[in-house]
Amino acid sequence: MHLLSLQSAFGLVVIVCAAWALSERRGAFSVTQVAVGVGLQIAIALLLLKVPATRGALLALNGAVDALTEATRAGTGFVFGYLGGGPAPYEVKNPANVFVLGFQALPLVVVMSALSALLWHWRILGWVTRGFAFLLQRSMGLGGAVGLASASTMFLGMAEAPLLIRPYLERLTRAELFIMMTVGLASVSGTVLVLYASVLEPVVPGALGQILVASLISLPAGITIARVMVPEEAGFVGTGVAGEEPLVDYESSMDAVTRGTVDGLHLLLNILAMLVVMVALVALINIILGAFPDAGGAPLTLQRMLGWAFSPLVWLMGVPASEMQTAGQLMGTKTILNEFIAYIDLAHLPQGALSPRSALIMIYGLCGFANLGSVGILIGGLTALVPSRRSDIVTLGTRAIVSGTLATSMTGAVIGLIT
Repeated sequence: MHLLSLQSAFGLVVIVCAAWALSERRGAFSVTQVAVGVGLQIAIALLLLKVPATRGALLALNGAVDALTEATRAGTGFVFGYLGGGPAPYEVKNPANVFVLGFQALPLVVVMSALSALLWHWRILGWVTRGFAFLLQRSMGLGGAVGLASASTMFLGMAEAPLLIRPYLERLTRAELFIMMTVGLASVSGTVLVLYASVLEPVVPGALGQILVASLISLPAGITIARVMVPEEAGFVGTGVAGEEPLVDYESSMDAVTRGTVDGLHLLLNILAMLVVMVALVALINIILGAFPDAGGAPLTLQRMLGWAFSPLVWLMGVPASEMQTAGQLMGTKTILNEFIAYIDLAHLPQGALSPRSALIMIYGLCGFANLGSVGILIGGLTALVPSRRSDIVTLGTRAIVSGTLATSMTGAVIGLIT
């Protein structure tokens, strides 16, 4: 094991200790639960990334990215013409300037949303979700309700997954509620997986497989960190579910495609609006900071300040000290703004700014919804579903952004450990 791997191993220990320091009941710390959670993360990572057969299968998912991207571009080209990727009515001298994010890449979200809804209606994703829920219950001792909601975040997202256990939300303990919130912020939904992969593919081969693995590894990470920060009462076995709960109810395949498209459109508009506002706010802050004297021989910017703040965290993941300023900027951007902007920044880094190992660690460390905007969405969605738990939800929401960030950092450290 080389020094950087030892650095990641040390980081795993420190991240768990940080969660313990923030725990509501430090005396309830369970070494067994942490060992199972970390062991499960490492086992999943080794199985999917180091076994030749599974690694080859993940790399083969590149074809899915290409197919979905090409199919989406056929639709956007038909509707938006050359702005959407169709043939240009003039000679193109610089192809890079023809790419329009809002008309070519982002509509992939709408296609994925419709496709996901169709797969839910056909019960394919339903069975996959139940399979993951069963494994989480058996391996980590979760109750059926939280296990189902946690597994569903990989496909539905943090705001939609609680709908599957809506009848049980009132009965969830405070610790179970926190697990569900942490897992939601420590992972990303299936509707954006391919979008992120399409952005990162030029940087890391097999990006879709990497992001999929990141979401899988972050499930036990989120559960582990949540249990350390908000421990369950001794002897509680978890809130169960009675029989077969209905998943998402669509009347027909066409109804699933239609409703999935509408839901995807809402998500697309939300992403577009957030990108415009967040990029504008960062630019405004940098203009204001430009009035201050240079720091360290360079102008003061929000990105540099975030890099300083998050450098220790990315170092714990296994990023070498020479690269932690750059990686820290990405982690700060993800936390303050969102992971999509951070992934775009990662894809546009100058050649050699991060080593291949550090870039891979950051893909995993950034793969989660733990940012200020998502916490607001999560709190708003859950309080609408179960108003009587508003006090718990609001209180836990401010802690969940910390637990979600620590969970994705654990995921990054695990990748650093085995790479």
